[in-house]
Order: sequence, then structure tokens, then C-alpha cells
Amino acid sequence: MKSFFRKVGFGLKPGEKAPSDPLSWAQKQVETIPELNWKGKYIFSEKEMRKHWIKQRVTEETTFKKKYKNDPEGLRIAEKILEDDSGAKFWPNNEICMRHAEGVRSNNPVLAKLWYFWTNHFTISDAQRLPSFSTGAYQREFIRANMDKNFETMAIEGTIAWPMIMHLDNKDNIGPNSISGKEDWRKKENEPATINENHARELMELHTISPKAGYTQEDVMGLACIMTGWRPKWTKSKDQGTDIRFMSKRHEPGKKYVFGKEYKAGKKSLKIAIKDLVNHPSCREFIATKLCRYLITDNPTKEMIAPIIKAWEKSDGYLPEVHKAAIKVAFEYNDKYQKFQNPENWWLQTINMSGATYAYPIPEKKMDKFELGNLISQELREPDRLLKDIGYHPYRSKQPNGYSDLSSDWMSTELIIRRLMYAKRAFHTYKIKDQIDDTIHEKIIRTNFDNPDKILKIVSKAKSNEEKHMVLFNLPEVLRA
Repeated sequence: MKSFFRKVGFGLKPGEKAPSDPLSWAQKQVETIPELNWKGKYIFSEKEMRKHWIKQRVTEETTFKKKYKNDPEGLRIAEKILEDDSGAKFWPNNEICMRHAEGVRSNNPVLAKLWYFWTNHFTISDAQRLPSFSTGAYQREFIRANMDKNFETMAIEGTIAWPMIMHLDNKDNIGPNSISGKEDWRKKENEPATINENHARELMELHTISPKAGYTQEDVMGLACIMTGWRPKWTKSKDQGTDIRFMSKRHEPGKKYVFGKEYKAGKKSLKIAIKDLVNHPSCREFIATKLCRYLITDNPTKEMIAPIIKAWEKSDGYLPEVHKAAIKVAFEYNDKYQKFQNPENWWLQTINMSGATYAYPIPEKKMDKFELGNLISQELREPDRLLKDIGYHPYRSKQPNGYSDLSSDWMSTELIIRRLMYAKRAFHTYKIKDQIDDTIHEKIIRTNFDNPDKILKIVSKAKSNEEKHMVLFNLPEVLRA
């Protein structure tokens, strides 16, 4: 049963006493959304972070293009200085520390692990410098903050948030028959207004109903037309960094149809359409399946999925109840199924079970010393580099469908070697050897496993504490929960 604490969380610290009622312990954590464990001075909203994006973007697109038109070396140097001034290399590291503090320092590791699920579900991919400035704040403000509300609320707020609109190009979704679409300047400058279906397609395919719902290209286009006009207003001083608004002059006029239902023109139709999508039976089944795949097994059964769907229907998609149902299913199937942990969850498990949370994530007092305009140190850049190296950076997914939850996608030789390397690095970088005695691995094992003697026998064959660390955190019993 001790594997349950790794299945829904990140394991227990050395010598930590296991909760007497694991299911209650886990479910209570998802009832409310507490303040962040992180107490650093750099906790900014998405809108505040956008100011730094604007500084970077506008300077690159205006001043630099003119000044360094024929000077590539000068441009390279100027861009490095600008990155220091705007904090482009600091912000993602600071955000990762906030994110990981929830996993290994807070009293709500189960909530954190589910937060990571939703941030991957509503992925913001590695484009338009969003990872450097906006993705972390988006994940805090539009995902985590809505985990105690209905899924409908999370879907609406996530859909019309500035980073998502930018990420899926809805800023370029302009009705050809709108007022703006018919303006004369478009013909003169050869910039016709077009329907950009990217956001509408991903809203259906990835965020709500999935292709199993049987939607057609006409349905996608209907939703895309509903979404025309939702965008930031471009200005010379802020580029596309202004607030998202509904711009009626760019909205495609006339009636739209999705799954045969008629939607009127105007601002209100998008929220109505999202409400209809999240209440579609395929949405409940799609997300229940994904939750089971994330927590329990690559191949969820109908019996696993059914209680989550039932909780969704009974609570109208109230996420705390949906989460409780998923946790209960994970608890009930804990001894029958083991789930291979993705690289990020594995790393936090390694840190937490090692008791290295005093050093990772980097403490606030160190992060708070950074000042804009200064070169960020190698130490402060470690979180960003680490996640890139192990192949799972939550702000830099290459595709809008996020990272896979299938074990086979994380079991390549290269990725396993990286885990070996980082288990070794964790031992040295966070001075585990200097902080603990030679019984540390026995403490870790007896705290976290129901079959400690079997694992101890394997680990004891290693010659040094460093080797024990590498062996332990790459055993099948640890890689799977």
C-alpha cells in the first residue's frame, strides 16, 4: 500500500510516518486550493509577467530589426543583454521552483500532482517566448486557481487566457465577412482576413470532447467562426501584449453551427459553446480516461473510468469531486497496477524520498537575490536545464497535445540513462552524502516500500552511497508506482 503515496504523490521522506488512512489523507488535499508554499518576492500574475514579454518582443521587433539589420554579431550581443534586462532566463527557473515546491515542500502533494496533470492537459507549447515569461504564471492563475471549481470554468478561463490565445493563434482568427475583414487596406496590402481553426480544433480535440465525439470539419469551422474576434489588440508600444478582448469588428457575422446546434453571432456564444462541449458525454469519458492513464495504468478499464464519470455527472463537473473519485480508483487498484512515472514526477519523487527538499527546489532566499539586468548564475538556471535534460519541461512541450502518459514513450535507453545521471547528480548537487549517515537508503526503502527486504538486498550490493542512490532510484519498483 505504500506505493499509493508515490502513485498519487511523490512518496514519503526518510523516516516519515505513513498516514493511517491513506485515502482520506489524499482526498482531503483536493478540497480547497491553499496559498502557494513558495514565499519568494517574485510571484507575479500573468498580466504582470506580460510586461516583461512586451519589453522583449517590442525591442526585438522594432529597435533591433532596424539597428542591427546588417550586424548579426551586434544583434547576438544585444539580444543577450536584452534577455538579462527582461529576465527571460530567470523567470522560468523561478516558476519551476514555485511549481516544484508544491510537490515536495507543501502539505498538498496530491493536489500538486493533479495540477501537473492539468497543466499538461492545457499545454502551452514552446513558441513565441511564452515559456520564458508567461506559461508558469498561466499555469498558476488559470489552472491551479480553478481546480476547486467546475471543469467548465477552467475550460473557459484557460481558453480565453492571453497565453492560450497566443499559443493557438486565435489572434489571427478574423472573420472574412466581418467589418475588419472587408476593409480596403487588406486588398492593398495583401493581408486577407481568414479563419484560423487552430484554437477551435484543439479546444475540441485536446481539451474537451476528443475525436471520439465524432465531430466533423464543419463542426471545427463552426467553432472557429464562433471564436473569431477573441484576441489582443495590436499596438506599436505593446505589440500583441494587450489584454484579450472580444473585438466585434473582427467577428464573423451570422449564425454558426456545431453538432447541429445553432449559435448566434456575438460575444456570448463562445461560453455557451464551451458549456456544451464540457457537458458532452465524450468529454467526461475522455478526461476520466486520461486521469486513470496518468495515475494508474496505460490501459484504463471501463470499470476504472465509470466511477469518475459518475462523480462528474453527479457534481456537474466539480473538480474536487472528480479528483476524489480518481484518487479512490487509484487507491482501489493500487496493488493490481503500477504506473511508470514520467521524468518530472520521477525527479520530484527522487528529491522527496531522499529528503533533499531543503536544497531543491532552490530556496527563495537565493532566487530573491536576482536582480533584472544581471546575468543569471548557473546555479539559478539549474531547474530549467534539468527539466530539459530529462526530457520533460512543462513549459516547453513541442506539440499542443503536451507530453505522453504512455510508459513506452519514456522507456528509451537515452531517457533511462538520463535518470541514472540525475540520480547521481542529486546525490552530489544537494549534498545528500554530507547531510545523512550510511543508513539513509535503508530509511528511504523501509519508509516507502511494503517489500523493503527485497529492495534492500539489491541496493546493498552497491559499493558506495552514490551507487546505492543510482541503483535505488532506477529500480523498476521505484520507476513504477
